[in-house]
Order: sequence, then C-alpha cells, then structure tokens
Amino acid sequence: MKVLFLDAYNLIYRARSGFTQGEYAIIYNFFRGIRPLIEQFDPDKVYFVLEGNPKFRAQLSEGSYKGNRESAGDDFHRQKAAIINLVGELFPFESVRHPDLECDDTIATLAVQHASQGDDITIISSDSDFIQLLNLERYDIQIYNPVKKQFFETPEYDYVTWKALRGDATDNIPGIPGCGDKTATKLVTGDPSILKEYLSQKERMEIFEKNVNLIRLVDFSNDMSMLEYTHGQFDEDMLHDTFEDLGFESMLKESTWKKYINTFKGIINE
Repeated sequence: MKVLFLDAYNLIYRARSGFTQGEYAIIYNFFRGIRPLIEQFDPDKVYFVLEGNPKFRAQLSEGSYKGNRESAGDDFHRQKAAIINLVGELFPFESVRHPDLECDDTIATLAVQHASQGDDITIISSDSDFIQLLNLERYDIQIYNPVKKQFFETPEYDYVTWKALRGDATDNIPGIPGCGDKTATKLVTGDPSILKEYLSQKERMEIFEKNVNLIRLVDFSNDMSMLEYTHGQFDEDMLHDTFEDLGFESMLKESTWKKYINTFKGIINE
C-alpha cells in the first residue's frame, strides 16, 4: 500500500505564496496545490497530520524552543482553521493529531509503523527534521520537498548527531559555540574517537545532549491512546458548493472540476 503523509501546517504556510487577491487566497492556493501532489504520488491512503503542543520540548528548552517565530497574523489563522475544517469534513484523508507532541513526531511514529508492515511511505514537507528518518535504512521511507520539487537525499552520517552539534536556528536551538556546518560534518564523518574527545568537555556535552532530545523525533508507538483521528468523507457535491461559495470559479470549470474530483477517488479512509 502506498501511504502519503501531508505535513499540514507546512503545506498551509506554503499556500501563502501564489495567488494573493481576496479574503480566501490562502485557502484557494492550498486546495489548488494539493491536487497535483495527490496525482503525482497516487496514494492508497493519506494522512493529514496536525500540530500538537510539544510540552516536553518547551520545558526542556525553558520556553525558548521555536521562540523566535512570529505570528503569521489573524487572517492567516482564520484561513488555516477553514482549511483544516474542510479537509476534515470533505476530503478522504485521515486527519490526525497528538495533543502533546508535534506533527513531526506523529508522522514519524505512523510512518515507521506503516513501513514496518511493508507499505511504501512518502512524506510531503519541506521540514528538514524528517531527514533523520532516512537514516532508518531498513524502512522504505522517502521525503518530498514540495518547495524545491525534489526528494531529500539520505545523509552519509547520523543526521541528529550533526544537527545537535551545530544547532537549528529555525527552531531556535543554539548549537555548540564555534561548531558550524563544516566542523559538525567533520566530527560526524571522521573517526568516532574525535567526536568522543570533542564532547568530553562538560559544557559541550550538556548542549549536545539537550539538543539531541529536542531534535530527535519521538516514537510513541507504545502508547497511541492520545492520538486524535478525524475521518473525512469525500463529498464532491458539498465540496463543489463550498468552492462556489468561496468564489473559486477557475477550479469549477467542467473539465478542471472533473479532473480535480477524480484525483481523490480511490483513496482509502478507514
């Protein structure tokens, strides 16, 4: 079975680019952009994975984790909520969320579960944190960056170790002082004794261990009880009426609309 994981917020943020006119521009961009991705990968099952509140990362970082990010504004959040509601109600996707963990953790846990059953896994996201899953060579997992329109390549080193050394400015995770990309790459690709000696300094090891715990994706497969599921039902008539109400006339032309709805038929949602 081919299983597709959609990084919901990542794709919704991406929808800020493109058509910019009108009060529903982000909604329009999202739903126009999701069809070619489904067509390209032709999945049997689709997960639409939402963000939770990563409590343990906030506690570990003393509130600084992702603290450098500014709000996208009320208008964006209004349209984001509308997209999530429409997907949850009218598309044959399984919307899923863990209230205490990030989307990345949920995708990682479910992707490995499916991959261990022999399913072909594709994750759609431009988030480089997923690269660590490529180090799990025994699983058939691939990650597609919809911005660059290419797959992430498997690094020749342990990605979490590399990122813990140099930090992650995107998530406001400081690295070890003086350790940039080049130094980190030398440390993870060289003799293991060199890395061991480098981390023998207490201050460096403390930063490294903290960063590993912030960066490594959480496997919560031993307890799935908190996972929240919503099974959407593909309703093309209701979807047509909704798009008409939103003024998406270009998507409702007969040939365009037929192609649009046919793309989502055959997806399993159970």
